[in-house]
Amino acid sequence: MTLAPVLGERFASRDPEDFPAPSSHEENWRFTPLGKIREFFTAFTPDGESKLDFGAPLEGVRVQTARPASLEAFGSALVPADKVSALAMRHAETGGHIVVEAGARPAGPVLLSRVGVRGRSYAHHVVEVGAGAEVTIVAEHSGLAQIAANLEIILGDGANCTFVVVNDEDPGSTRLASYAALVGRDASYRAVEVALGGSLVRTVSTVRFAAPGGRAELCGVALSGDGQHLESRLFVDHDQPNCTSNVLYKNALLTPAARTVWVGDVRIRPAATGTLTYELNRNLLLAKGARADSVPNLEIETGQIHGAGHASTTGRFDEEQMFYLRSRGLSEDEARRLVVRGFFGEVVAKIPDESVRARIAELVEGKLAQSGWGSRPPADDAT
Repeated sequence: MTLAPVLGERFASRDPEDFPAPSSHEENWRFTPLGKIREFFTAFTPDGESKLDFGAPLEGVRVQTARPASLEAFGSALVPADKVSALAMRHAETGGHIVVEAGARPAGPVLLSRVGVRGRSYAHHVVEVGAGAEVTIVAEHSGLAQIAANLEIILGDGANCTFVVVNDEDPGSTRLASYAALVGRDASYRAVEVALGGSLVRTVSTVRFAAPGGRAELCGVALSGDGQHLESRLFVDHDQPNCTSNVLYKNALLTPAARTVWVGDVRIRPAATGTLTYELNRNLLLAKGARADSVPNLEIETGQIHGAGHASTTGRFDEEQMFYLRSRGLSEDEARRLVVRGFFGEVVAKIPDESVRARIAELVEGKLAQSGWGSRPPADDAT
């Protein structure tokens, strides 16, 4: 675990020119391989081709595409915290505007599927969940993509929203994404991030509370293989009283060249009395040489809270656990897959829709099979 300095005020702006060129000397970028993404630090003309699908129509849900200038009138959750996000907000040509009507209970998940074909792109989407509504939003990314993207979610009072994002893009893909939620009075927001594909994926998730009584849960799993850099950064900003937040991220690293980064920032401002918060990151190294960076940060500016804490653990594959599973009649291949499934199970179980859980399990199994990890012993490279 690496200790970082006190958070202090977090700079944010909608103007890309307010940000200097990213540098590895900045805390915000020090873990990211900047040489691989420098083309995103200046504005480019989007030439990307992709297929965007919002799924079947659902009662109580309205979907339309709009230009970003129009989306700014709806979006109030995101003020970019880095230059790439600000460029995406300014230069995205079109975006999705999804409205879940007040009190609605859609029969299934609201889908936002993007399949990349070629080229570089910007994207910016806004989701509004009306007061008292209950909905699951699923964003699934696949294909080949070079993209900078933003997604804002605004929850009305008493709303309940689960947001699931699945990144399963092809090797060679780069995704730099910001996800921001603004949680209304007594509303509940749960985000589950699943990182499987792409060569470099960096996500920045932010939660703010618009009124007292909000609840936020940020969860994620990452399965990193050969040469993959999967990075998750989170910022939970408690500035309202009697709100709660819980963070749980689990990363499994399959090969010596695998890399994950998790940075969890929680700030409790003076007005946020009665706050209850906890964040936990766990990393499972399945090969010698794999690297997992974990940085939990907690800044408390009032003593009148219910509780606050954080923890981080990183460990290697347990051969005693393998011995136990083999003694129960499982093959070595079955045992290894069971270890990963069990490690991720706590997070995946938080997704309320059974079909989405099954889809994620299928994708995890496919990646394990593709990597060959589940069908070969780690020998000396994981002990």
